Amino acid sequence: MRIATFFLALYACCAAAIWPIPSSYTSGEAVLWIDAGVRITYNGANNYSGNGVPYADNTTTSHRIVTAAIERTYDTIFSKNFIPWKFHPRNSDFEPHANASKTCISSVVLQQNDADPSDVLKPAAGTVHESYSLTVSVSGEVMISAVTSIGLVRGLTTFTQLFFKHSDGSVYTTLAPVAIQDAPKFQHRGLNMDVSRAYYPPAAIYRTIDALAYNKFNRLHLHATDSQSWTLEIPSLPLLAEKGAYEKGLSYSPAVLQQIQEYGALQGVEVYIEIDMPGHTSSIWFAYPDLIAAFNVQPNWDSYAAEPPSGTLKLNSTAVYDFLNTLFDDLLPRVSQYSSYFHTGGDEVNVNAYKLDNTVGTNDTAVLQPLIQKLVDRNHAQVRANGLIPVVWEEMLLVWNLTLGSDVVVQSWLSDATEGSQGAGGKLQLLGKFHTYSNKKYTNLILMATHQYLDCGHGQWLNFNPGTSSETFYPYADYCSPRKNWRLMYAYDPLHGVPSDLAHLVLGGECSIWSEQTDPVNLDRNVWPRACAAAEVLWSGAKDAQGQNRSQVTAAPRLSEMRERLVARGVMAEPIQMPFCTQNGSQCSL
Repeated sequence: MRIATFFLALYACCAAAIWPIPSSYTSGEAVLWIDAGVRITYNGANNYSGNGVPYADNTTTSHRIVTAAIERTYDTIFSKNFIPWKFHPRNSDFEPHANASKTCISSVVLQQNDADPSDVLKPAAGTVHESYSLTVSVSGEVMISAVTSIGLVRGLTTFTQLFFKHSDGSVYTTLAPVAIQDAPKFQHRGLNMDVSRAYYPPAAIYRTIDALAYNKFNRLHLHATDSQSWTLEIPSLPLLAEKGAYEKGLSYSPAVLQQIQEYGALQGVEVYIEIDMPGHTSSIWFAYPDLIAAFNVQPNWDSYAAEPPSGTLKLNSTAVYDFLNTLFDDLLPRVSQYSSYFHTGGDEVNVNAYKLDNTVGTNDTAVLQPLIQKLVDRNHAQVRANGLIPVVWEEMLLVWNLTLGSDVVVQSWLSDATEGSQGAGGKLQLLGKFHTYSNKKYTNLILMATHQYLDCGHGQWLNFNPGTSSETFYPYADYCSPRKNWRLMYAYDPLHGVPSDLAHLVLGGECSIWSEQTDPVNLDRNVWPRACAAAEVLWSGAKDAQGQNRSQVTAAPRLSEMRERLVARGVMAEPIQMPFCTQNGSQCSL
């Protein structure tokens, strides 16, 4: 039988269209069918029998993870699959013909080769192996092996992408035999989701987690509070959500937040929380006005904040410290059950706001810097006391020159902003800062370049009053325009220009959906399938086995197929090409 690598299949349409692309992958051309009664067994404890009914004694963490993954596997293959007509020439007889001698998948064996680590539901970067191997024989035997239960989750995800729905309702693959060895390039692969500027019901977050896991992301960073609204219910500070949310009910109770985190953890997606400060805190004013300086200054709010309403935590107030102590005592023990990280923010601190802070009264950075250092030290001490790793935005280190603990994860969003698809300008600036991290023994960096922002290109959301010469803002582009096409995101290499001796500093990256112009109605199409491009870069790397940039020509049909799989799973992902392109190989290439 002829064995073909994926990269040769310009016209093979659906052949081997797995996303993200595995580290090593060969497939053939034999047809196998799969029936809903196929048995999936797991060596972790008692065998699991299919059809969505786990054994009653499957109570261990590993079993919870694997049995949930098995249920999703059945559901995806048999209930959320699609007929791939878009990926074959029009009116072609592309479907295999079933006959009496058809070969079916006879068994699926899941083999976990080691016990899960104790932090499998809340891993720090790199502590849980996500690698797996997958083989499918021409006679129908399937073996998925991994070191951990999360590795088995990743392998089952890949397994579902081998199959298509037949027009008669059956399910098949045309790829046997299959041999895959796979592991992620980066330890941290995430989406930053702003749930403050717009509120998202839990169902929208669950759906996002499902799509993240299906693309082998492993982090969901919830930007949970901001100037515009406070979405977290804090029982010890009930007024925060009662008065700080947009409307009653547009907040997350402790039980709902725990359910969201647990839902992600069982799919290998760690949900970690950010409470940004000292800026981006105006929503606290609605409940506790004495804690906030420069609240909602009008009309010149832009002199005091990046967005309206202006406002910042007072920097030299014992009442603020008491508030934060109460807030963190309530929140941190709860979120630490399913996360190893907590983000304390620190971006876009506007010094002018502190001229209106009655505890400070100046915008002199020499006065402000030690106060910010004291605030961050206080916060991080409490974060660590609850077993969590602090995360900050890069300004805390690079603008305010704070002394941070060696455990602190620094999230970058500005330093890489000027880099083009493969340009070196912004990255070379970042390299100098890498050396700063290295010299200070910081070993953790998450990249989130603005050309990984999914909300860009929708135009300006601000209005312009008469007399402001609004025509100077024509054509009213937003601050991060233009829209970031998937090709730009796919071309971004987090390690471009990074010397090998500094590459260990980069834990990975995140793409981001801010919510000035995104809400539950357009969330899916703003995020998907463009975020898939970031997923492949972070899982597979931006370079192929030959060290070349990955081809957009071969990626485009695979990404279009992943889009169809997301739509079949209830995610309203937008198309990247019309059916003419997906039906006609490389005819839409220049």
